[in-house]
Amino acid sequence: MAQAARDLDVYENVLRKWVRELSGDPQHAYPGHGQMKPDQQEIDRLRKEVAKLKAERDILKNVAGPWPACAR
Repeated sequence: MAQAARDLDVYENVLRKWVRELSGDPQHAYPGHGQMKPDQQEIDRLRKEVAKLKAERDILKNVAGPWPACAR
């Protein structure tokens, strides 16, 4: 393990963590933008949806602004 860490130019504890993650969940051991865990994909989707809904809400607030109070 120590020699492999030196060869890869990483700390030995980092290499041990990678091995542990790979053995625990081989399919999702190294998530990123190309390979995210399913729950992380859901979080990302929900964040985008929240941003879209906030933008729509702000548009409606701006449209309602100049109208007279009785029209609201």
